[in-house]
Amino acid sequence: MRLSLRIIEALRNTFDTALFFATMAVKEDFRNHVARTGAIAMNPARRIAILGNGPSLRREMPAIRREAEASACDIMAVNFFALGGEFETLRPKYYVVSDPQFFRRSGRSSRVEALYRALDSRTTWPMNLYVQYYNPERFDYRAAVPNPNVRIVPFHTTPFRGFRSVEFWCYRRGLGSGNFGTVVQNGEFIALLLGYRDIELYGVDHTLLEGLCVDDANRLCRIKSHYYDDGTPAAEPIYVNATEPPRPYTMASYLAETAELFRGHEVLRDYAATTGAKIVNRTRNSMIDAYERRPVGEQDRTDDILK
Repeated sequence: MRLSLRIIEALRNTFDTALFFATMAVKEDFRNHVARTGAIAMNPARRIAILGNGPSLRREMPAIRREAEASACDIMAVNFFALGGEFETLRPKYYVVSDPQFFRRSGRSSRVEALYRALDSRTTWPMNLYVQYYNPERFDYRAAVPNPNVRIVPFHTTPFRGFRSVEFWCYRRGLGSGNFGTVVQNGEFIALLLGYRDIELYGVDHTLLEGLCVDDANRLCRIKSHYYDDGTPAAEPIYVNATEPPRPYTMASYLAETAELFRGHEVLRDYAATTGAKIVNRTRNSMIDAYERRPVGEQDRTDDILK
């Protein structure tokens, strides 16, 4: 019985691995665009802070600001961070947008347009903007952000399924992903490809199961909270990204996708270890359990942060 299960698993992994490479050949390519473009004047400590959009980022910001001013680490920001006042203060070297709303017509909104205008008008320093390679509608990022200070770099997002040894071989070459379901996870992967060895996460609350409810129309709703929100957020329906017409999640599909997202953190932890890098979660009360935890103190103990 055990032999038959191993044979079935080997056959499944063989099929999944072959399917991955076939999908890459059709949808993307086999170039490591992140490594080819390289890092921007990486700090000697090879240390980077990745800023998520969780509400905890607000109280962590004084610590991050002091580290940036001391050039103790490089900064990577994500999604709508450029709409806030801290964007020009922290001057992130790297910026990641990772969601179909940023390149599909069905996801376009005034807020997305405002983000591209902010990236174009407010970036007065060299910055790499990382975008998904898969772009079926051929959205023109350069037309949206013509600023010459912004270098646009694609990264691969086709999920890998198959043999673990082949999986990490692909990751070292910038291919595929572990179904990294959040922009912060894509940022971690990019930081590893750039050669950073000390990766710290801020504002990654990941409270994805809090505030869940089902309304009278049987739509799954959640209270979404971000550090840049004003007022008290209300529960809103959760829709599958960029479907037309919008399709709400079911409870089963949302929980399955959330579980896979947290598995992605375990994949990143294990992959980072093979490169000699370490990912540290600095977010207090974060729901991520895959990484070493070293939360920023409530009183922002500078000595602990800068040591």
